[in-house]
Amino acid sequence: SSGINAEWPLRPGEMLENIAGARQVFERWMEWEPEEQAWSSYINMELRYKEIDRARDIYTKFVLVHPTVKNWIKFAKFEEKHGNVAGAREVYERAVDFFGEEYMEEGLFIGFAKFEEGQKESERARAIYKYALEKLTKEQCPDLFKSYSIFEKKFGDRRGIEDVIINKRRFKYETEIKQNPLNYDAWFDLLRLLEADGSLDDVRDTYERAIANIPLVASKKGWRRYIYLWINYALFEELEAEDVDKTREVYKACLEVVPHKKFTFGKIWLMFAQFEIRQKNLDGARKILGTSIGKCPKPKLFKGYIDLELQMREFDRCRKIYEKFLEHDMSNCNTWMKFAELETILGDTDRARAIFNLAIQQPLLDMPEILWKAYIDFEVEEEEHDRVRALYKALLQRTKHVKVWISFANYEASIEHTKKAREIYEEADGSLQSDTQKEERVLCLEAWREFETTHGTEKTQDEIKKKMPRRVKKRRKIDVEEGGEGGWEEYWDYIFPDTEANSSNLKFLQMAKAWKKQKDDDDSDSDEDDEEDEDAADD
Repeated sequence: SSGINAEWPLRPGEMLENIAGARQVFERWMEWEPEEQAWSSYINMELRYKEIDRARDIYTKFVLVHPTVKNWIKFAKFEEKHGNVAGAREVYERAVDFFGEEYMEEGLFIGFAKFEEGQKESERARAIYKYALEKLTKEQCPDLFKSYSIFEKKFGDRRGIEDVIINKRRFKYETEIKQNPLNYDAWFDLLRLLEADGSLDDVRDTYERAIANIPLVASKKGWRRYIYLWINYALFEELEAEDVDKTREVYKACLEVVPHKKFTFGKIWLMFAQFEIRQKNLDGARKILGTSIGKCPKPKLFKGYIDLELQMREFDRCRKIYEKFLEHDMSNCNTWMKFAELETILGDTDRARAIFNLAIQQPLLDMPEILWKAYIDFEVEEEEHDRVRALYKALLQRTKHVKVWISFANYEASIEHTKKAREIYEEADGSLQSDTQKEERVLCLEAWREFETTHGTEKTQDEIKKKMPRRVKKRRKIDVEEGGEGGWEEYWDYIFPDTEANSSNLKFLQMAKAWKKQKDDDDSDSDEDDEEDEDAADD
């Protein structure tokens, strides 16, 4: 009921100055533990007659019947208003004990801290804020953080705020790690926090705790985040702690943990080698990289080792590493090309040519078209025209791809051998006349027409125009599995003049053959009729 309804039965007694009677009614009512408004009415009646002690007793019962933070704060403010500072503090302390850590609410601590702030007890207020921030989660106390920040701006320094925030975040990360030690993101967050504002020993101890949590899965993807803990640890020891020996120990320990027979991490090997180079330990770096390609020959490790030797200008070592690389994987076209490129840079064209020759003879290559192009470009650069032609012809024995024909013709045109270029186009056009290569033949003819536009005469230009196909729209039945009805679809087809003429001649021959067959059948029937007539006459 409303406040009016709660007080109305008691007003007559109070108006007749029968306070004892009104109080007796209230007491009997309170035994029923009514709603908050009834308690407030009782308290307000006692306050009107300056019965502070009686009001205090009612508040004491009230907060136990309706134990909300709001009511406890009302009780404390009542004591504060009537000059009982010690009593108000006692109420707040009792409230903290009453709710305990399980049912803590930020509002109670904000009220308590502001009370102490109002009493000029800034240290007490700070202690209350810190206690609450340590016990409550971040989600439970957004307003508490704001109040504390405002408090520190008034009475403290920036360092005080940062300390609380750092401690709060650290507590959060530690909690997440405790729940799941393999939560590497939480480890990273904690380590970043400590590296920004922690002691070296504390950071090192945390790294040791983190790397002790080895992934349970046997896949490289599951290990990736874990390995970055090791990488960060090594960089911390080298750059922050400036401890060379400890850094070396970290790298070695990491390489011992990784199961190299299943997978490895080239980044760790390369970083370890680069670290040794920074310590001017070139032999140590070579030993690390040599071990790496022996245990786990990955392209990334070979390339890293080669780059190191190139920087050192140790070209003979580079050659040996390239040879090892190719022994491991003869199909890697990029390795062949890089090896030949090295020899070209060093001016040894015979070596480069021998490498290319050996490469194109491999039965299995991952990107043969790129390798052949690199070899041809190499010979073009050397202006070895006969070798270039031989390469194109060798390539055309393996593949009749239209781009190879066009490239060959363009090469001849580029060195002003227009007659040879035209012959190549003619040969290409002849080899691309199957029904399955119509698109390729069109590309060839278009390239040929462009060539004649630049290098040809009116006669050759007219000839190529006559070879160009007509583009026509046709319909075909759609093939459907399981014998269903697939319907029809439209498509574009090319009709070449030579094939069209052949087709017309073929149709004419077929018609002539059919006419001859029909004529022979008719003559046969006529002979049979004559024989029947002769037999009838004889009879």
